[in-house]
Amino acid sequence: MAGIIGHVAETGSIGFTALRADSIARILILIGFLVNAGAPPVSAWLPDAYPEGSPSGTVFLSAFTTKTAVFVLLISFPGEQILIWVGAYMIFCGIVYALLENDMRCILAYSIVNQVGFMICGSGTEMARNGAAAHAFTHIIYKALLLMMASSVLYMTGKRKCTELGGLFQTMPITMVCGTIGALAISSFPFTSGFISKSMISQGAIDQHLTVVWFLLAAASAGVFLHAGIKFPWFVFFQKDSGLRPPEPPQNMRVAMYLFAALCIGLGIWPGPLYDILPFPVSYEPYTGDHLVFQFQLLLFAGLAFFVMLPMMKRTETISLDFDWFYRRFFRELAKQFTYRSSVTRDELEAAGRRRLSQFIDRLYRHHGPQGILARTWPTGSTVLWVAILLGVSVLMFYV
Repeated sequence: MAGIIGHVAETGSIGFTALRADSIARILILIGFLVNAGAPPVSAWLPDAYPEGSPSGTVFLSAFTTKTAVFVLLISFPGEQILIWVGAYMIFCGIVYALLENDMRCILAYSIVNQVGFMICGSGTEMARNGAAAHAFTHIIYKALLLMMASSVLYMTGKRKCTELGGLFQTMPITMVCGTIGALAISSFPFTSGFISKSMISQGAIDQHLTVVWFLLAAASAGVFLHAGIKFPWFVFFQKDSGLRPPEPPQNMRVAMYLFAALCIGLGIWPGPLYDILPFPVSYEPYTGDHLVFQFQLLLFAGLAFFVMLPMMKRTETISLDFDWFYRRFFRELAKQFTYRSSVTRDELEAAGRRRLSQFIDRLYRHHGPQGILARTWPTGSTVLWVAILLGVSVLMFYV
């Protein structure tokens, strides 16, 4: 709001047009949008809020909250270079926390930070912005599917931590298959919706000759496959036999998963309808031989790395410290210390002031008190002498 007021004061217009982060007002607007997008270091609201929502409410949160931020960023700050690096930071921050997390809904919440980072990276060429818009669309579908799967598990078992789950494929095979399709889609597996959208963002980086960004996006794709494509379904449905034997969720929940799983595969095989509604004309073919070989190699290598490192990825009870630790605990402790030390300093200053005031009163009393120098009686002769001296001095000064 402060940024909007400053922008209106500078331009005299409330028109919502393309902006540049070239003034304090517009930088404030950009920061506001990034907070809405869940950009670190102010992203902790997202993994704190989403996992606590109702099973269906979380699906709607994932569809609307951060996507509105992506929309306004693409409209209001197109081509802003700083967004590419902010997006890259979001990608890897989300991957790291998702790999460390034990709560399955928190894993998906941090995965949203990661996926929104991909979208924000698509701020440059028309190809990149097409990719960001397409990825926002496909993300709504496959992330909703993953959240439905997690919500189904939570609804049927009452548990949400990976350490408490496992072996559910035996009695929840439909949920497992639908969740696996969502996991493959978020990993950009060929013939799923994520593949035909995320690859456009990478192509946009190539078009801008951003080699480092392209390598980061490729590495991030492998990281997403690690935490969402393999880790998430593995620890929930396989890993070990937790002894839980929950049935499949009710029919209405299954039908919703069927629909979104079909959309994930349908858009992956036939992307034309999605490409037709993108902001700019699309002349991109995702299914080329080189692209398919590269993506299969990348994902298969990530899968091999997961199972090689599986003994080191044993789930334990953990607490993930996010940036909110600073303003919830660290800054709070600083405020407490400041209050304590300032109170001590105030008490010391007050005590020193009292001592000096007491010393001043003592000296004043010593001179003007009943027994003070100025209160003593003087002999008449001495008084007359001093009066004569003072009169002489006055006369001398008068003539001088």
